Amino acid sequence: MHLRGVEIFCDVAQRRSFSKGAAAQNLSQSAASQAVQTLEDRLGTTLIDRSQRPLELTPAGQVYFDGCRELLERFRALEDQVRRMQNMVVGTVRVAAIYSVGLMQMETYIHQFEERYPDAHLRLEYVHPDEVYARLANDGADLGLVSFPRHGGDFVALEWQNQPIVLVVPPRHRLAGASSVSLAELQDEDYVGFTEDLSIRKEVDRWLRRAKVAVTIVREFDNIESIKSAIEIGSGIALLPEPTVWQETSAGTLKAIPLRDVQLFRPVGIVHRRHKQLTTPALKWIDLLQNGPSSLPPAPGGTTSGVAAESPVTEPAKVPVDVQAADKRTSR
Repeated sequence: MHLRGVEIFCDVAQRRSFSKGAAAQNLSQSAASQAVQTLEDRLGTTLIDRSQRPLELTPAGQVYFDGCRELLERFRALEDQVRRMQNMVVGTVRVAAIYSVGLMQMETYIHQFEERYPDAHLRLEYVHPDEVYARLANDGADLGLVSFPRHGGDFVALEWQNQPIVLVVPPRHRLAGASSVSLAELQDEDYVGFTEDLSIRKEVDRWLRRAKVAVTIVREFDNIESIKSAIEIGSGIALLPEPTVWQETSAGTLKAIPLRDVQLFRPVGIVHRRHKQLTTPALKWIDLLQNGPSSLPPAPGGTTSGVAAESPVTEPAKVPVDVQAADKRTSR
C-alpha cells in the first residue's frame, strides 16, 4: 500500500495537479489527495504546497520525489527481470505522445498490443511536445512519440516514420482539383501556419524560402487540429503531414494534394531517456510500432512508412539516433 501511495504521489507531482495525477492512476481526485495526505502524515511533513496553482513541491517534497522516482524505476526493472526469466510480458508502458501522432492509427496499434500481450497495459497520454520531454526526464513516461526529434544530450530516439507533407486546401479552393502542385503555385496564398516556436513552422519557412515562395500568414496555431478547422472554414491553406488529415480527406471536408517538384517529410521518432533501462513491455511496444500491426487504416495517396527525407519511400529504419536535449522546441 505504501508503494502504491508513492506511485500516486509521483504522478501528482509530475503533473502538478491532483486531478491529472488521479486520472493517470485511474482514481478519483479525493482518493489521490488522501493517498498523498497519508504519505505526509507518515513522514510528518508537507510534500506538496496546495496553495499554488499549478501545485508546487515543497523542498522536502522535491527530495522525496527525486528519490521515489529512482526507487520506482529500479523496482519496475527488478520485477521485469524476474518476469523475463519466465518469458512473461507483464507491466505498464507509459507513453507520452504529441497530439498529431495519428489518433486513428494509434488506436490500431494499441488494440493489437493488448491482444498480443494481455497481461501488459499501455498508458498513452497526448501532451504538448515540450511536455513529452519533461515526462521522460522526470520518469513520468517510459517512451515518447515526437516529431522532429532532438539530437544529442540526454535522450535517444529510434526512427519510426517520415510522414509525407502535402498541400491541404478547402474543397472549393482553386487548387482543390489538381492532381499535384508545385510550391511556386502557393505564391501570395493566404496561409494558416504553426506558431513560430514550433520546429515544423521553422521547417516550412525554410522550404518556402528555398523555393523563393512568399505566402501571407493569416492565422497561427500551436496544433494541427486548429489549423485544419481554419482551413475547413476557408481561412487559408497549409502544408501538413498527410496522415494527420486522413479523416478529413476521407470525409471530403479537406483536400490533400501531393507536391510535384519536391518531396518533403515530417520525421516522427520514438524517444526515451538515454540511460533508462527499458522493460520488456516497452521493448515489445517499440517492436510493434517499428514493424507495424497486421493492418492499418489506409492513407489516401501516400504512406506512413519510414522514409529518408527527400527520398523514395522505404521501410522504417531501426537504427538509434541521438536527439537534441538543448533545443527545447519541437512541433506537434
